[in-house]
Amino acid sequence: MEQGEFHGERTLVLTSEHLQVEVLAEAGPRIVRVRLAGSSENVLGEVPDIGWETPWGEYHLRGGHRLWSAPENPPLTSAPDEGGLIVTETANGVRLERLEPQSSLRKSIEIELAADAAQLTLRHELSNEGEAAVSQAPWGITILPLGGVAILPQQRGAVDGNDFLPNRSLILWPYSSIADPRLELDDELVLIRATEAMAPFKIGYFNRAGWAGYVRGDVFLCKRFEPQPDRVHADLGSNVEVYCDKRLLELETLAPLATLERGERAVLTERWDLHRVDASPAMRAGIRELISSFDLS
Repeated sequence: MEQGEFHGERTLVLTSEHLQVEVLAEAGPRIVRVRLAGSSENVLGEVPDIGWETPWGEYHLRGGHRLWSAPENPPLTSAPDEGGLIVTETANGVRLERLEPQSSLRKSIEIELAADAAQLTLRHELSNEGEAAVSQAPWGITILPLGGVAILPQQRGAVDGNDFLPNRSLILWPYSSIADPRLELDDELVLIRATEAMAPFKIGYFNRAGWAGYVRGDVFLCKRFEPQPDRVHADLGSNVEVYCDKRLLELETLAPLATLERGERAVLTERWDLHRVDASPAMRAGIRELISSFDLS
């Protein structure tokens, strides 16, 4: 690993033939930059100026990819994450972990770079080191820059062959408007266009397809995960959520809720595939054509 810098903070840089991945060296755990080989452009969003006060000091959003715990429980959810990071090199990447004293949760992200593709595997883990049991779920939040389109596949056909049961849902937050122009509803896809609209917007749902994506410029980022429909999830049953405001878009995945006794842990695994595409498609038909060119089964 090489040394780097992210807006004044020390970083470590992991490199494969296909990707460069940059992580904070002393805070987090946090991935702050992902670049395709031969490119200087960060696929992730950078917002080093955004932060807010908490009872323990200022929380710095920074950008990139972080591990939170669901359900949202402010201000505890955003307790500052500076200091105490443990970095361990692995055979094909790195493990980042830190005990969050405010919640007694040990948070870790293990990052593995594929040797033969522009691909990352992220293993997010929450471990309860407190005396009391907690109901929590690992929550992977990826900040992305404006100018792209989030792609959420929809369930087609009956669930378990039963046409009399519902097969789709959309979850809205109190500040979200169903008339928001960034939201496009379709029978096969839900799209959220990340433009500079002033009002915040958030949507969630249960994703059975096992992937969600973001296309911007000539890069398509696909996040894959394992849906677990038989288990309870936070946020009215959401395992994928998208938040968008005037500065950024967040593409989020949530593991099922788990009751963690002292010493127990919960895991969320994501696989990121990054693809070069001809150009970011503007129309819905172009997005359908784009995703049909990849094996997303």
